[in-house]
This record gives sequence, C-alpha cells and structure tokens, in this order.
Amino acid sequence: MAIIITEDCINCGACETECPNTAIYEGADDWRFKDGTSLDGQIILPNGKQVMADEPQIPISDEFYFIVPDKCTECKGFHEEPQCAAVCPVDCCVPDKANVETEDVLLGKKRFMHPDD
Repeated sequence: MAIIITEDCINCGACETECPNTAIYEGADDWRFKDGTSLDGQIILPNGKQVMADEPQIPISDEFYFIVPDKCTECKGFHEEPQCAAVCPVDCCVPDKANVETEDVLLGKKRFMHPDD
C-alpha cells in the first residue's frame, strides 16, 4: 500500500527529503520517474504503464505536498517504517487505501527503481 498525504498537510516539507525514492513533491510541482531513481529513457512500470522516465508529469496536488503512488514503496528495502509518516508533525502521511500493495510488490518496485542497491 502506498502512502498518501492528506489535506491536513501544513506544507512544512519535512517528508520530502526523507523519501528514498524521491516520490514526494511540493504541491503544483511537475515530477519525473527518473528523479532520485536509476530510471532512464522509455520504461515500462511494474504495473505495465509505459512512460518516458525524464518526461515531466502533472502534479497530483496543486495545494499541498503529494506522494506519487507508482514511486512509493513505503520505504521497504530502505527502512523499517515509512519515513514520511515518521517525521510528519501533523500525522498526515497515511496508508493509501486506494493503492494497496503487498510487501513483495513494494520490494519489486524498489528493485525496479534502484537495481544496483
């Protein structure tokens, strides 16, 4: 299950630097699959979606920080718990019930984005 940032976000930015996948972005910012990963060129995501890793993507939120579900691994393979949730001062980084994934799927995404780790 990916993590989502709720509308209770105070835009402090504490979570952004903690993400090992660079899956967290400031509201209204374009994002890329290549940011903070080993992804490059045309890629096929584990979910089958085909994208260009360096192509800017539309922000998920214009108002507050957001987490890209296709890049979120809940910090599996890096840390014992999601670091965004651990540092959030208002507890707005919570499990995204719309993106439930098994530990194996999350670890597979981690290996896909960081094959050399």
